Amino acid sequence: MAVNVDAEYLKEIEKTRRDLRALISSRNCAPIMLRLAWHDAGTYDAKKKTGGANGSIRFKEELNRPHNKGLEKAVAFCEEVKAKHPRVSYADLYQLAGVVAVEVTGGPAIPFTPGRKDADSADDGELPNPNEGASHLRTLFSRMGLLDRDIVALSGGHTLGRAHKERSDFEGPWTQDPLKFDNSYFVELLKGETPGLLQLKTDKALLDDPKFHPFVKLYAKVD
Repeated sequence: MAVNVDAEYLKEIEKTRRDLRALISSRNCAPIMLRLAWHDAGTYDAKKKTGGANGSIRFKEELNRPHNKGLEKAVAFCEEVKAKHPRVSYADLYQLAGVVAVEVTGGPAIPFTPGRKDADSADDGELPNPNEGASHLRTLFSRMGLLDRDIVALSGGHTLGRAHKERSDFEGPWTQDPLKFDNSYFVELLKGETPGLLQLKTDKALLDDPKFHPFVKLYAKVD
């Protein structure tokens, strides 16, 4: 849930943005910050109007779930910024961290609307299982009110970062330059399997499914 914010809060958001930019650049932690933003938002249930980008991932009950392994590091990084800007909600902080992560790695400037309220407890909500296929993706993302095009676009976030064996049982990057935000994820998908690069079952589902595939081709194009 978002609320209107005053001018002073907007100033704090801009200061927070600058501090996040400095932190992400110095720690080289853009991928995990983007993952944090997604995992906090990915609990949303459109029908129940519950979950979503509300800062709930800071609670141990949620943070300690298997699909959130490793994110305690990102939460700790954000705490450094939160200490300087206590008025900024965790919900805004985590999403702004994702925005800045995209921007500092060469991605587009993303409009940011502040005013998210913090949850006071952990959220329920399943995130994608990398061992499942297209039907799993549709079932899961439809809960969030997302369509096929949205599912493919969100999967493109894998252009940043790599999988770690100790977190997900998988190892490796999806692209040749995992610290650059671009459309390489989709380009690599269309090439097929490449030694040293990761393609999960959920990635391959985007190629194999006739409704997902056209969006992969669309996003692989360079203007």
